[in-house]
Amino acid sequence: MSTTITESKTKQDYKVADISLADFGRKEISIAEKEMPGLMAIREKYAPHKPLAGVRITGSLHMTIQTAVLIETLVDLGASVRWASCNIFSTQDHAAAAIAKRGISVFAWKGESLEDYWWCTYRAISHPDGKGPQLVVDDGGDATLLIHKGYELEEGSDWAKAKSANKEEQVIKDLLLEIHRENPYRWHEIVKDWRGVSEETTTGVHRLYKMHQENRLLVPAINVNDSV
Repeated sequence: MSTTITESKTKQDYKVADISLADFGRKEISIAEKEMPGLMAIREKYAPHKPLAGVRITGSLHMTIQTAVLIETLVDLGASVRWASCNIFSTQDHAAAAIAKRGISVFAWKGESLEDYWWCTYRAISHPDGKGPQLVVDDGGDATLLIHKGYELEEGSDWAKAKSANKEEQVIKDLLLEIHRENPYRWHEIVKDWRGVSEETTTGVHRLYKMHQENRLLVPAINVNDSV
């Protein structure tokens, strides 16, 4: 059974499989840090200056031990981070528990249902005080897709009410329609301060190019695959 906690005083909330796995996760993270010298060098150089102070970052990326090192680097540089996995089976539960125990909002566990998965993605997008992310770290383009489809629904798109091609598409539509009933301006609030997205996968990059060609892309995007 997954563990859901909301801490009103710190505005941290999370949902993980088992928070008691945190100590094991912390040991594994400490080992991984020794194998990731680039990120550790960034921490050493920039953490004292907090160049990301106050920046709201949403991640949709495999919630593994290695990703935990990235997340904690962003936090050490000053960012406010919320995270979900980009795959229903890829989460390492001890990694998610360690991140949650540190006070970082994470929504991920191994073996999520499709409904769980898209709920987690939405929770990662939903920063405190009704705000959305300023930066999105995406893998597969799902966070970017959800934001755009929600925004387009509020702009009059009937996509969410059309017949679905598969179960996952229907899950997305049901979530968007539920959010829309609760707050018909929710996605405009979320994109208000959105400044950009980075995308790691070929699939996600193809989505971005298509949206750009159709003049639907709301923010600048970085194609990580071709950035070196």
